[in-house]
Amino acid sequence: MAPTPAHAQTSVLCSESALVNEITAANAAGGGTLALFPFCTYRITSAHGTSPMGPVGLPPITTPITLTGLGNIIERDPGAPPFRVLQVEGSANVPGTKGQLDAVGITVRGGSAVFPYPGGGISNLGGTVALRLSSVTGNTAVAGGGLYNDNGIITLSETPVTGNSAMSSGGGIYVNSGGVLLSGFTTKVSGNIPDNCAPSGSVGGCT
Repeated sequence: MAPTPAHAQTSVLCSESALVNEITAANAAGGGTLALFPFCTYRITSAHGTSPMGPVGLPPITTPITLTGLGNIIERDPGAPPFRVLQVEGSANVPGTKGQLDAVGITVRGGSAVFPYPGGGISNLGGTVALRLSSVTGNTAVAGGGLYNDNGIITLSETPVTGNSAMSSGGGIYVNSGGVLLSGFTTKVSGNIPDNCAPSGSVGGCT
């Protein structure tokens, strides 16, 4: 198997358009590492991606992309129409894609998936997601208000999932298939409505 090609780190200015453009460019290049502007709030005012699962604030991630942040917030503008914040697409669900998101130091906030679609903050469709020293809060959807996983893997390390809501179940996390792994003292899934994780028992360590 050929080694995965290395990608240079790209700095992302503190604006919605800069983040959208750099994710688009990284997807086109087969992946990339994006260094977010420290302590910037990237406020997304409109959907920049579409899919059969509804509109997405940022372009769906279809290649291996790393977001390195420091106190960054990526959020849907409160006055914007409904859309989830992030979506990762992998080959298990979307043939021809190999979406991987590795993010550190970010907060995903304010996503609102269009009814009847799940995954208000991040929807993982057959890819892999790893969040470290991050948080997922204040998102909403019919299910999986914070996170929705289907046929992929999500790993949370020192990443709380709190204050999210769902109309049906899985206010914090909904696992349709695949797995969600929790590690680290601060990785708590709590304070979500109407429950933290669904189906019951689908996420080890989540009550």
